[in-house]
Amino acid sequence: MSNPDDDYEGVEDDLVERLAEVDDDLADQRAAVLRSGLDEYDLDDDDLEVLEGGDLDEEGVRYLPALPVIAIVGRPNVGKSALVNRILGRREAVVEDTPGVTRDRVSYKGEWLDRRFTLVDTGGWEPDARGIDASVAAQAEVAIELCDVVLFVVDATVGATATDEHVVRLLRQAKKPVFLVANKVDDARQEPEAAVLWNLGLDEPHPVSALHGRGVADLLEAVFKVLPQESAVAKQEVGGPRRVAILGRPNVGKSSLLNKAAREERVVVNDLAGTTRDPVDEQIELGGKVWRFVDTAGIRRRVHLQQGADFYASLRTQAALEKAEVAVVLLDVTEALSEQDVRIIDLVLESGRALVLAFNKWDLLDDDRRRYLEREIEQDLHHVAWAPRVNISARTGRHLEKLVPALETALESWDTRIPTGKFNAFLTELVQEHPHPLRGGKQPRILFGTQAATRPPTFVLFTTGFLDPGYRRFIQRRLREVYGFEGTPIVTNMRVREKRPRT
Repeated sequence: MSNPDDDYEGVEDDLVERLAEVDDDLADQRAAVLRSGLDEYDLDDDDLEVLEGGDLDEEGVRYLPALPVIAIVGRPNVGKSALVNRILGRREAVVEDTPGVTRDRVSYKGEWLDRRFTLVDTGGWEPDARGIDASVAAQAEVAIELCDVVLFVVDATVGATATDEHVVRLLRQAKKPVFLVANKVDDARQEPEAAVLWNLGLDEPHPVSALHGRGVADLLEAVFKVLPQESAVAKQEVGGPRRVAILGRPNVGKSSLLNKAAREERVVVNDLAGTTRDPVDEQIELGGKVWRFVDTAGIRRRVHLQQGADFYASLRTQAALEKAEVAVVLLDVTEALSEQDVRIIDLVLESGRALVLAFNKWDLLDDDRRRYLEREIEQDLHHVAWAPRVNISARTGRHLEKLVPALETALESWDTRIPTGKFNAFLTELVQEHPHPLRGGKQPRILFGTQAATRPPTFVLFTTGFLDPGYRRFIQRRLREVYGFEGTPIVTNMRVREKRPRT
């Protein structure tokens, strides 16, 4: 299978050698000339902030606060997905949920009156009729543990059911703000139906019509009065031991890995401040260093339901990633790589965290399986070929110490900053050797580039036109070849800008 950026490879070049001849002073001078050329283009305030370095600390790191989390819970068919779409202002959630369907994405980034937040939609799967009580209660429990504010949606035209009352008992115990949303109140004539829901004991019901938008702005106004600026649940810490999330599908060996590491080294267990659900993270000494292995959200597995299992796993994974800096994705080499394995890796990429791939049960691998495995890795994990690979046995502890250099490499890459002068020298030399192909008689030019952030390394390219996705992948690949970046995703954002008309 051909790589989509092969078209841009051309012949072998001497890019590394040519860049070595450009000293820092010359690179800075050239970058200053390119930067001054941008003054002829229409730039907005955000552009200027990026060009001036924004809110970076002295180490050149931009710390993004963890967005506050709003969770929407409720029985099937009460209008949760319609409310998600209404709050987001775009059609994201599937409105007609089909039994047995599990969506890959359960959280969405939203913005309302300049306040950014994460919205968790607990819809998307339909429990069987017999288990509906337990299923919805378990779903509410997950939501309570992983959010800052709960929106509990009830169908006002049906009224409170036994299931709703079951969930209310859970919500009353939660030390989180809970808003009772009386949905499907399409006009004033239905207001009395919403008023009846006072009986649930969750304070004032908020009558809304998710379908038509009626009352949603009033609801959000109330929510944002109590929603924190930064999530208390997914708060990103600064400093201290580097934070590692161990991820993988069920029964892949996560517990064995943690237990082996903890048993062989001194373990310090301490409660994480700033959360109401008090998950316990473990500080483990490995390779002469203390690491914090973050708990995957501390969700209790009381309810063993087949349907919705992917939903819970996905939520736990996202919560762990929010708190982690680097993810170790554990893969069982005795089984074929699965769609779920790839989905977990893609969640890491979406989160922007550093990545290490740990191939577990390596001691059980025979020659035949090894051949198939290499083929699977080449086919399914091509997009993360840059991630360090470690072959281990969590059960016996074999090669566990190899995790440490892989983690250190990935985190160092995640923290890497390329000076603006060097980055523009790289772009100039690369484009001279491999110019972007003509598209419709025009050739987009890269005017200037800068690294806007680390963790992960994020580059902004100011251009005169849209760059082909293949060409952007080519730039990323060459960045890796020249500067390493082993173990970290790289983000490249484009800003297509036009020249200001001359007055």
